[in-house]
Amino acid sequence: MKAEISKYKKEYHVKSYETDCHGFLRVVTLMNWLQDIAFENAEFLGFGLEACRAQNLAWVGSDYAVRIRRMPRLDEHITIETWPATEKLWGAIRDFTLKDKNGEIIALASSQWVLIDYERRRPVALKKHFPNYSFIPERVIAEDFPKINPPQSHNVYDFEVRFDDVDVNNHVNNAVYPLWASESLDNNYRKEHFISEMNISFKKEALYGETVSIHTTHEQDESLHLITDKNTGTTLAACRFKWTKITL
Repeated sequence: MKAEISKYKKEYHVKSYETDCHGFLRVVTLMNWLQDIAFENAEFLGFGLEACRAQNLAWVGSDYAVRIRRMPRLDEHITIETWPATEKLWGAIRDFTLKDKNGEIIALASSQWVLIDYERRRPVALKKHFPNYSFIPERVIAEDFPKINPPQSHNVYDFEVRFDDVDVNNHVNNAVYPLWASESLDNNYRKEHFISEMNISFKKEALYGETVSIHTTHEQDESLHLITDKNTGTTLAACRFKWTKITL
């Protein structure tokens, strides 16, 4: 039976181990929250992990756009609302709002997902496999996911993919890429600024033990990051961040 389409809500409590040195929610935790509620809603609607496994399929995130008015603080209770926002031939777009206890929107996010044949690693038609897929035609970020220009004159930061970077799909979790990118910036600058806009484009999975390179350009309040496989030069992901001064 087709589940009724409505916005899906879940409350999150900001715990001490999910915050940075100022007591603000970490970006990696925010990204994990978005994945968590998206997973639950997809399961409820009948096109989640179990339904995909039955057809040897998988959802792969290709793009994120996030707009942050302020980061949640330690001990805050935040409500995230999500819904399928539109469909594509090979996948779908899912949107999110984050609200504080007063119902004020503190962040918006939009994500694009591709449905793939897990063994062939090739996109498949959404409606062929999930003919009852439906959506709420409401977008929180109007523009399409922009192309992220590669950094020009840049610094390079190299490291090996850790065991704990890898998830159940045996590749680096999407939440880790913006964490890697932000780590390439000056520590003193990061202590005084937070990410108020974030665009992420995922190109290829990174695997445990691989060496990756973060190519970074930082000018004024914007930074660009290209994440590549150090040995092959293959692009794994690209990020664009806009930074805003922290007010404590």
